[in-house]
Amino acid sequence: MTGNRFAVSLALAASMLASPALLSAQQTRADAEKDPVLKAMLIEIDRSRDHLQLQGFEKPFFIQYRIEDIEDYQTKADFGANLGSDHRRQRLARVTVRVGDYKIDSSTSRGDGAVELAALDNDPLALRAGLWQATDQAYKAALSAYAHKQAQLKQVQTPPQQDDFSHETPVVSLEDTVHLEIDDAKWEKLVSEASGLYRTDASLKANEKDVQYTTAIFHARSVNTYLVSSEGAIVRKGTTSYEESFATGTQAADGMHIDRSYGSNGVALADLDSPAAFNKHVVSLTASLADLRKAPLVEEEYHGPVLFSADAASDAIHDLVASAVTATRPELGTEARTIGPFASSYHARVLPDFLDVVDDPSLRSFNGKTLVGAYKIDDEGVPAQTVKLIADGKLENYLIGREPVRDFPKSNGHGRAALTGPARPEIGVLNVTAHQGLSADELNKKLLDLAKDRGLKSVYYVETLGPELSPRLLYRISDDGKRELVRGATLDDLDQRALRSGVIAAGKEPYIANYDGAVPETILAPALLFDDVTVRRANEKNEKLPFYPPPD
Repeated sequence: MTGNRFAVSLALAASMLASPALLSAQQTRADAEKDPVLKAMLIEIDRSRDHLQLQGFEKPFFIQYRIEDIEDYQTKADFGANLGSDHRRQRLARVTVRVGDYKIDSSTSRGDGAVELAALDNDPLALRAGLWQATDQAYKAALSAYAHKQAQLKQVQTPPQQDDFSHETPVVSLEDTVHLEIDDAKWEKLVSEASGLYRTDASLKANEKDVQYTTAIFHARSVNTYLVSSEGAIVRKGTTSYEESFATGTQAADGMHIDRSYGSNGVALADLDSPAAFNKHVVSLTASLADLRKAPLVEEEYHGPVLFSADAASDAIHDLVASAVTATRPELGTEARTIGPFASSYHARVLPDFLDVVDDPSLRSFNGKTLVGAYKIDDEGVPAQTVKLIADGKLENYLIGREPVRDFPKSNGHGRAALTGPARPEIGVLNVTAHQGLSADELNKKLLDLAKDRGLKSVYYVETLGPELSPRLLYRISDDGKRELVRGATLDDLDQRALRSGVIAAGKEPYIANYDGAVPETILAPALLFDDVTVRRANEKNEKLPFYPPPD
């Protein structure tokens, strides 16, 4: 992608995100009340706002109701046979109550509120009764938390650096609801076929007995979120997610476990790989097990340049940067702006000066691929904003929800919540770009030039990473450019400091990494060349091989 990606992202954001005033002008409470769920929520929140107060105690200054209508489908297969399917639906209500005022309120770092099951059949009295019960619980908890906070404030010297809760203009935004349409029989057949390719594909038959597990899963989910607040925010939004995944594993002759996995995901079925394309990945991954079983162990310890593919770099950015750029309110009595590795890095360099980072939730697709991290309104009812986080390597901004931190008094629409969870600052679409990025050939040449300059006989290339940034596909590259697959490695010194001072070059073509976790997120990142990373042998405990062969 070209260097003007920021301008494109900002233009997209300007065109796709309306201001709160415009959103409110387009849709009204009267429109919302045509929806039976929203109507019941609005009636009950009005009642709570007007009448909820325990005599002699604080009256709530803010109440929010959030109902999530969740439909889930999953089917799973092992060794070519389907293990069954599960299709369920439920509604969950989360109620947040804040007492005090915007400056000092009852909120805590644990997240506030209460959760209750909500009626599925739109019965208004049943919906309101569930909200009433949760509101009562949340109010009692808020009163207790507020009293505890008042006592804490008397014991600290340093006053809070920022208000506890930000003032935001309430919006009315009513999107259409979404629903799953799944062909059960089709997906049961597809996952069974994928999980059985290790013994049905001719190219894999020779190593069939070495495969110790092979699992394919198809998972689909729709979530319709209904949100109202005592301030006047009314939001209805619907999201769908689909994922087909495959995992397989074996053991080397020395007992070392070897695992590979692959997933295809998106917000629509059309975003997934075709069955033929997905099965091609399955065959490739399964074939790689045989190569990894025969691969030599990595050197005991290596210090030097390591090239990360864009795929691997995306995982590193996700683990090391995504959470660091979110602003979380620090504990009472401290002068810290936020917590985390970038807490004291405002206006300081956190990446090389040739890298920029923007979070752009309005970027819904890239190179024809849907981005799961895109959204319009966050889970606190605030329109999402494009945020330029890091410019020329320097941290210039944080992602903020409605709990401000010093120097950042307003939300930028990044308060996002897992199902039933409290809203916290999270990335949407984190876009990492390099000034004058290099091609793959140029990066490889630079890697080999470093080896020559330092008198190294070999260097390393990381193609894919697994959990905890452990290499799954790692190649040792000799000084003549020959690649050799190795196994059993772990990476040391791969942290925020390495990103700041150790990255000496970056690619120009980004990899699209969709993370369909508790909060959907997307990373767009190029390949990264590190000047010095420690690659060493993992030295994990290797279990014994099976005592007898698998069944024929």
